[in-house]
Amino acid sequence: MKTRQFLAILTFTLAGMLFSCEYVHIVPEAPPEIDPEVPISFATQIETIFNTGNNCTACHKTGGTSPDLSTGKAYASIVPALINTVDTTASIIYWHAHPSSTTHAWKKYTVGEATIILEWIKQGAKNN
Repeated sequence: MKTRQFLAILTFTLAGMLFSCEYVHIVPEAPPEIDPEVPISFATQIETIFNTGNNCTACHKTGGTSPDLSTGKAYASIVPALINTVDTTASIIYWHAHPSSTTHAWKKYTVGEATIILEWIKQGAKNN
């Protein structure tokens, strides 16, 4: 009797383990196609990455953690201090919250946001 109970419990446990798992295939985000001839606008494309949904400004706001990425203050806070126009991928504003970075674990850019920021830096990090 005890053997039957043990086998029944074992069977249900194994069946539960085998059939309760679900594999979800996640397709990685592809970087957006960016035409390097079209200027990236700091005001409408870069600053919105920092401010949309408190992406960055939850912490990086006036009176918060430096740099201040609030609307109207972000450009002066990051240029030239966090920009490297010689080695653009070494720019702190780009790599610190990059999706593959280990330095900023709580919030990161999406692949698309990182691509836009990098192209903006490559274009000279202009306040446009």
